[in-house]
Amino acid sequence: MIRKSTKVTKSTVMPTTLILLSCLLLATLIAHEAESSSVCPDSCGSTNIQYPFGIGSEGCFRKGFEISCNNGVPMLASTTRPVPVNFLSIITAEARVMLPVAWQCYDSDNNIYALNDGDVHFNSEEVYRISNTHNQLIVIGCNTLGYTQSQRSEGNGYPYAYYTGCMSFCNNSHSAVDGACAGVGCCHVDIPPGLTNNNMAFEHYNHTTRVDYAPCDYAFLVDRNSYTFRTRDLKMDNNTMMPVWLDWAIRDNLTCAEAKKVQSYACVSANSECHDSSNGPGYVCNCTMGYQGNPYIIGGCTDINECQQKEYPCRGICRNTLGSYECKCRSGFHSPDPFNIPCNPNFPLAARIVTGAIGGLFIIAIVVFIILLGKEKRRMKEFFRKNGGPIIEKVNKIKLFKKEELERILKTSNRIGQGGFGEVYMGYIRDEIRPVAVKKPMIDVKLANQFANEVIIQSRVLHKNIVNLIGCCLEVDVPILVYEYVSNGSLDKILHDRNKMPLDLDLRLKIAAQSAKGLAYMHSEITTPILHGDVKPANILLDEDFMPKISDFGTSRMITIEEHYTSTIIGNWGYMDPEYVLTGLYTSKSDVYSFGVVLLELITRKKVLDPDINDLLGNSHDTYTKKKRVIELVDPEISAKGTIGSLHSLAEIIVQCLNLDADLRPEMADIAERLHYLLK
Repeated sequence: MIRKSTKVTKSTVMPTTLILLSCLLLATLIAHEAESSSVCPDSCGSTNIQYPFGIGSEGCFRKGFEISCNNGVPMLASTTRPVPVNFLSIITAEARVMLPVAWQCYDSDNNIYALNDGDVHFNSEEVYRISNTHNQLIVIGCNTLGYTQSQRSEGNGYPYAYYTGCMSFCNNSHSAVDGACAGVGCCHVDIPPGLTNNNMAFEHYNHTTRVDYAPCDYAFLVDRNSYTFRTRDLKMDNNTMMPVWLDWAIRDNLTCAEAKKVQSYACVSANSECHDSSNGPGYVCNCTMGYQGNPYIIGGCTDINECQQKEYPCRGICRNTLGSYECKCRSGFHSPDPFNIPCNPNFPLAARIVTGAIGGLFIIAIVVFIILLGKEKRRMKEFFRKNGGPIIEKVNKIKLFKKEELERILKTSNRIGQGGFGEVYMGYIRDEIRPVAVKKPMIDVKLANQFANEVIIQSRVLHKNIVNLIGCCLEVDVPILVYEYVSNGSLDKILHDRNKMPLDLDLRLKIAAQSAKGLAYMHSEITTPILHGDVKPANILLDEDFMPKISDFGTSRMITIEEHYTSTIIGNWGYMDPEYVLTGLYTSKSDVYSFGVVLLELITRKKVLDPDINDLLGNSHDTYTKKKRVIELVDPEISAKGTIGSLHSLAEIIVQCLNLDADLRPEMADIAERLHYLLK
């Protein structure tokens, strides 16, 4: 193969060199442009950094608004110590930072051996003020007076311009209570506007007898929605940081009217407006209505396209305009207010005549409908009157529901229970978040009195251990009751269902003590005492925290004298007071007997019809024999050695409740007190 030789000359080298130089120059320019664009980062970690804030060189931020980025955490620059930032907003002119807790600690000789005033003084430009609307001052300790001091004073003989504080005191190690910050172990106070730094001081008081449980004094500013006092904070970690809100502004000591006249005016974007600062001197900028963005940079406020956002209504055709929007009906349609009222077609004369004829027929239909509706309303009024509506509507605590409101709940798919009184459904009324239980009584004339009785009884009680009656519907033949929904169902279900859940002794004692408290309230803590008449596990409901609530007051009785006779047997066999069955005399001690049977089921996990329990209830042996028999029947799950004393005490209460002589049974208030003592 023959190749032609190629001669390289100077003229061929020069263009190639120029091309290479051009490429090198272009690459340099691209690299410089990339470097320039990265000089001012717009974020640090997950926090967006917008001008007047900035990171980097001086041109990236307005003087006083510098932010440093430390391993993805934004920090306020130029402060006496690093201040982490977890929120910045140019819309609300707020920042959320973490500030240290100030403290001083005492030894057993009442000497201060270590302290920290928590001082954080923000930059010399004083851009920031501590928000008086979002924050409060907390002081923690025993024998402690703490206060914040801020801004150097310009007179009046005090070194600082602001002093705000409070004093907390403890009588002993048990004085302070979780959640209570009102002067015992903890106190709080609002702060004034204008605070520029976080600096705390304490007065020296004797701590000799308090060093064991409160060795230190603490004081700190904190977001008023972010802190709840806990007694463990009397020994707080000295490195604790608290969230604090700051208000910031352009602090040129100028009002908006003055700032607009100077070259340094910060609201540089068209369609922006100025507002005087509400905390300290200066002003802040916002985009005007119809615009959004950053008012602190040229062109930062941009038009909002209202047609794409739901909060701007239009029932016709929407067209965006600068700073606003238009809403019109399309051709052939009209509306008196197309922003809120739908557009309707414009009809010709013939269409109007037809429409008039149809309208006439429609009016006739309406008249017929009104007549039928009137009949239905009269029928519902009669039901309302028959069911005691005129009396019940005077009870402030009972809501009266319309029939339509409950119809969508009364479906088979919502049914959660069925008993002798009727069916129970679970659902939601209106837009309520919490569910309700709706009880639909059986259509039985004999039960009509039970309904009225249940409403009257429950309108008079308000207790955390008694199911709350929300209201009722009287516009139906048999009235419907609406209760609060208790999620864990009945104690009977918890104890005896096929899939038994474990119940330790503490939980059983809690259920017993709080159930007794509810019954004691009915017997002795209201003006007109109430006898329940049907105390059994099926009528004790448990909420999500296993707090018991007494339910089903259909057979309850209000009494004004000590003895109450009834010709009709009330209650449930097995739980029924033998003395009441013989004499027809129903008293508070009859409820006590039934409650004794409930306690027996609770600790044995056996039903009342179980031969062992039935034998115990019918046994007439002495008290010691009965008590011993109760202990033998205790559920193995709770019969550990460490609980034998509690079980003996519980067995004693049960035997006393089941005494065939009603006079020897304890009062329900006494039972509640003894059960609460056992629980403690």
